[in-house]
Amino acid sequence: MDTIKNLQFYSALFGAKAASKLLHLYSKNAGTSFPGVAAFKIDKDFLKDSSKFCNKKIITITGTNGKTTTSGIIATILKEQGENVLHNQKGANMPQGIATAIALGINPFKKADYFVLENDEAYLSKVYDQINADYLVVTNLFHDQLDRYGEIETTAKKIRTAIDKNPNLTVLLNADDPMLKTLYTDNTITYGFESIEIVENTTQIQKSIENIYCTCKNKFKYSQNFYGHLGHYKCPCGYTRPTPQINATAKIYHDKSILEVNYNNSKFTFEAHIPGLYNAYNALAAIAVALSLNVKSEIIQKAFDHYKSAFGRAEKLQINGKNVFIQLIKNPVGASEVIHTICNDKDSKLLIAINDEYADGRDISWLWDTDFDAFENYPNTIYTTGNRANDMALRLKYTNYKSNKLQIIPNIEEALNKAFSELEQNETLHILPSYTTLLTMQNLLKKL
Repeated sequence: MDTIKNLQFYSALFGAKAASKLLHLYSKNAGTSFPGVAAFKIDKDFLKDSSKFCNKKIITITGTNGKTTTSGIIATILKEQGENVLHNQKGANMPQGIATAIALGINPFKKADYFVLENDEAYLSKVYDQINADYLVVTNLFHDQLDRYGEIETTAKKIRTAIDKNPNLTVLLNADDPMLKTLYTDNTITYGFESIEIVENTTQIQKSIENIYCTCKNKFKYSQNFYGHLGHYKCPCGYTRPTPQINATAKIYHDKSILEVNYNNSKFTFEAHIPGLYNAYNALAAIAVALSLNVKSEIIQKAFDHYKSAFGRAEKLQINGKNVFIQLIKNPVGASEVIHTICNDKDSKLLIAINDEYADGRDISWLWDTDFDAFENYPNTIYTTGNRANDMALRLKYTNYKSNKLQIIPNIEEALNKAFSELEQNETLHILPSYTTLLTMQNLLKKL
């Protein structure tokens, strides 16, 4: 950078750091975006200029579900290898949030080895205007916040626009997702599951299958369907699931997954201590990145042993001797898979917190497409809260859940305090929040 540009960048860097400190001094707000806003005001090319502080590779992650968990596992693996990693671990994944994470994470006197950056799929192209990433992981594309993103095809086009800006990009794609068809390049690595076994499942659970059509307008047919539209698919036009370069089998337990992974004629076994089939996919995506970077299998396993979930992403807490388990829900397929991990837990109570703010999506019709019917025989109390508490309660009543155990408490703090106070020592409080209620919970849980 020339002298003037250099001065502009460092002014933006220290301005963002100062803005963050002021926020922490005078507000409870963590300031996940405002310092980035300040940085861009001073240096409109802040992301481009800051990328020079990465020594090795910039890894970006996008998709509908699993971005935060996948990026968190990747960052943990690289740290386990001894790398200096800059990661937007708080999940602020729009340009301002990414700028904040970079500004607060950069050491002006020492470069990072890797940037691991979660990206909102709608804003990836804007980030790529400034950052030449080395890797892009696309986890999946599901219907999500239609009022913000539109149809899946629209989101895919936005991601494709970003990919086309960087011809040297290595793209890692989930081969089990047919909606990623338009994202393949000459430099693509694929990963996917050959088979999946659900273990310790005591009830028949309705699969959250989405009707998905090929670009030729024909409906996909499946020889195996794992969840949503993920699986082994084929279209009458001839398009079929590619054989993944990194393929795996999985056994899914209530609190972990065992993955047998095949890559370059070698077989590896990994135990990921995170619940749910959806998290097995997140784990496999992170493993695919690590293996492509030649990380040793024992380091990957150590990372899984040490991995701690990001707030609200299958996060387990113990507060005053009581267990709390928080899992973000935001669209039908993802929410249904979360529900399937907890609906058989008899020693529990459930708090569902739904808002309809912009970050949640104003349209909450997705609640009716979510498999809340799995709670029909749930034996314990369910509390609904948030500004759409009544809508959530109505959805539960249509499942034949016993309404005398349903409590509607719109005020989130009041609902959390009541649910926690009524929780027995041997029980777990499962909290299923939408995005903005999750942010509220982050502060409220500290008061318990």
